[in-house]
Amino acid sequence: MVQTPLKTFADFLACTATADRYYELTNGELIEMPPESDGNLYRALQLYEALKTVVSMRQIRLQGLALAVPGQPRNRYPDLSVLRPEHPEQMGDLGQAAITLEMAPPLLVVEIVSPGPENHRRDYVEKRNQYEWRDIPEYWIVDPVVNQVTVLALSAQGYEEKVFEGKMVVKSLSFPGWQLTAEAMLNLP
Repeated sequence: MVQTPLKTFADFLACTATADRYYELTNGELIEMPPESDGNLYRALQLYEALKTVVSMRQIRLQGLALAVPGQPRNRYPDLSVLRPEHPEQMGDLGQAAITLEMAPPLLVVEIVSPGPENHRRDYVEKRNQYEWRDIPEYWIVDPVVNQVTVLALSAQGYEEKVFEGKMVVKSLSFPGWQLTAEAMLNLP
């Protein structure tokens, strides 16, 4: 992989267009991301299936969508994203599964927390800040480590947090038809 300093998200997209791995752009350098755990991939796939009941399948993306964010790193690969209706066409024009800073933010991003303090900090602090700065209306943190689902809904004051556990139905302002409990989201078959 080329290691000349990359200055923009467009540079990042051009450099990674044919890559067979995921990279984050951090301080001008490409940092290879480790593969996602099988458990998290399966949980994201199950959430994808559940989300198809409340939003068009065309708007849902699993890990692999490069999302431009402010700060460092300058992109993320959410475990699951719900796009706006116009995003698929915009990405077709772009030629890649990517949401640039010039595009409206996705409607929802979901991160599934992996064990370990570094993963916890990244999902609860770093990504929360970046997704809030990016004006993403909802950010769900599905945390099988502590058995809870945190829904962060954007307001004029920033993200407002609500934690769901056990048999509590997870409430979403963006998806009022969502009916799964925290327990169901954490323990999908």
